[in-house]
Amino acid sequence: MCKSRKSTDVNHSLTPKSRPSKSSSSANPSSSLSSSSSNYPSLNYPSSSSINYSSSGFFNNNKDTSKSSSSSISSKRSLKSLKEAALPENPNIYDFAEICRATNNFLSKPFSSSSSSTSWRCQIRRKEVVIFKRKFRRRDPIELPELQQRLSTICRSHHSSLIKLLGASTSGNCIYLVYEYVNGVNLATCLRNPQNPSYTVLSNWLSRMQIATDIAHGLDYIHHCAASNSGFVHNHIKSSSILVTEDSLNAKICHFGTAELCGEMEGSERSEARSLGRSNSKGMKIEGTRGYMSPEFQASGIVTQKCDVYAFGVVVLELVSGMEALRYVFDERSGGFSRVSVIERAREAVSSGASGVRNWVDRRLKDSYPVDVAEKMVFVGLECVEEDPQKRPDMEQVAGRVSKLYLESKNWAERIGMPIDFSVSLAPR
Repeated sequence: MCKSRKSTDVNHSLTPKSRPSKSSSSANPSSSLSSSSSNYPSLNYPSSSSINYSSSGFFNNNKDTSKSSSSSISSKRSLKSLKEAALPENPNIYDFAEICRATNNFLSKPFSSSSSSTSWRCQIRRKEVVIFKRKFRRRDPIELPELQQRLSTICRSHHSSLIKLLGASTSGNCIYLVYEYVNGVNLATCLRNPQNPSYTVLSNWLSRMQIATDIAHGLDYIHHCAASNSGFVHNHIKSSSILVTEDSLNAKICHFGTAELCGEMEGSERSEARSLGRSNSKGMKIEGTRGYMSPEFQASGIVTQKCDVYAFGVVVLELVSGMEALRYVFDERSGGFSRVSVIERAREAVSSGASGVRNWVDRRLKDSYPVDVAEKMVFVGLECVEEDPQKRPDMEQVAGRVSKLYLESKNWAERIGMPIDFSVSLAPR
C-alpha cells in the first residue's frame, strides 16, 4: 500500500445499524442525486435490490451459507460498478476544433510561455482549464489508440498534490494537453519575487515544510501508485512547475503526464521497439532545465525516476535557502561570469558545520525556524542530488523523512506559540 495514495474508492457500509423499513427499501436510490445530475454524465448506479441488506447473512453463520455467499458476490459487484460509475476512466479526446474555439484560434493572450510550451487559460466544456501546446519529442506523433491507452491511465490518477489532466488533442507534430485550472503562483515566483526580492510570501518555515511535504508525496504517488506496473516519471520537476495555491499555500505538481504523452521516455521507447522487433531509429530530442538535470540524464538522455529524485533535491535546497537552482553572476576581478549552483553552496555550508548551515538558510525567515530540522532538510536535499543515482533514496523513503521533519517543525511551532494555521494573499506587492 502506497502511503501517499489518496483513496478515491467509494465505500458503502453493508452492515446497517438498523433493519430498513419497507418504505425506505422501496424508495428510488437515485432520487437523491437528481439535484446534481445535470452537472455530470449519466451514471448507471446499481439498484437497491442488488445489495442484500439482511443482517442474517453477516451475523448468523448457521443459516444458509449459499444466500450469504450470493449476497457477498452481489455486493462486491455492486460496489465495483458504483466505483467505475463514480470515477469514469474514459479520458477526453478533444477535437482540435474545440481547442481552436477555446483559444480563439490561439489569438487569445497566452497564460504562460516558455521555450518548450505555450499555454492559454480558457473554458472548454463549461470547465475552466489551462491548455498547454507542446511539440512531440519524437518524429512520429502518437497514434490515437496509444494516446487513448496512455490517457486512460493518467487521467484516472487522483492525488491532492497533482493538477489533474482532463484530456488531450493532437494536430500535426503538436499535442495539446488540457489541465484543470488552479488559482495560485509558481514556487519560483513565491521564493524570488522579481518586483520585490526582499519580500516572500513564504516567510514562515512551516509553510515551506508543507510545500516540501506536498511535493514529496505527489512524486511518491507518481512513481509508485499512478500506474499498475512500475509507475511514471515526471521529468519536469522544478520550482517553476510547482504551483502554490492561494490561501492554503499547498503545493501542486504541474505537467503530470507530459513526459509520457510527448514521447520523452526514451528508455520505454527502446523497450517497446525491441518488443515489436523494430530498430530504435527514431530521433529523440532531450529536454530539461539547467540546474535540475541529473548528471546521468545529461550524459545519456534516458529519463528515470532517479532523475525526479535529483530534481526534487534541488527544489528542497531552494526552499531552505531561497536561492535559484543555477545562476551566473558577474565577477569583477576576472571580468567574466561565474556559475553559482545551489547544490555547491549547500555542500559548502554543510562542510562549515552548524553555523555554516544557519548562515546559509534564507534570511527572510529571520532566524525563526528549528535549526536542527533545517540541517536535516539540507541533508535530505544533498542525498537526493548524489552524483551516483544508486546512492539516491527512493521517493517513498524521502516522503516519509520529509513528513517526519514537517511534524517536528509543527511541534516546534506549537512550543513557541507560533500560529500553525494561516492564510495569505498572493497578490503583487
